[in-house]
Amino acid sequence: MGQSFAHASYAVLVVEDDALLLAEAVDMIEDAGFIAYEARNADEAIRKLERHSEIRVLFTDVDMPGSMDGLKLARAVRDRWPPVTIMVTSGHVDVGENDMPENGLFFAKPYPPASVMKALNGIAAEIGN
Repeated sequence: MGQSFAHASYAVLVVEDDALLLAEAVDMIEDAGFIAYEARNADEAIRKLERHSEIRVLFTDVDMPGSMDGLKLARAVRDRWPPVTIMVTSGHVDVGENDMPENGLFFAKPYPPASVMKALNGIAAEIGN
């Protein structure tokens, strides 16, 4: 990688089963100075969260294969890792406020990268970077 990360004290976990969308999201996050981890489903995401305590943001798609969708994953992360900020995205599922965990953020696909970056920078400011 060789990049210097402006917000290196915490990382963003991107959960997306579409390889192209996953790569684009990771590039966007790394270009903004954040460390990015990737997972293709909820089970892989849980394993990454268990191994990497620096993950402070979950950025997950709703529609994905595996034992749970992105909304179930978001609720599981909220219960088990309360400090992690939840960001959910979907191009197929209409996500209402009641579907989201407390303080979760929703971005409809195709999401504007500037909106995601603004949210991530706000989170970084709250964490103290």
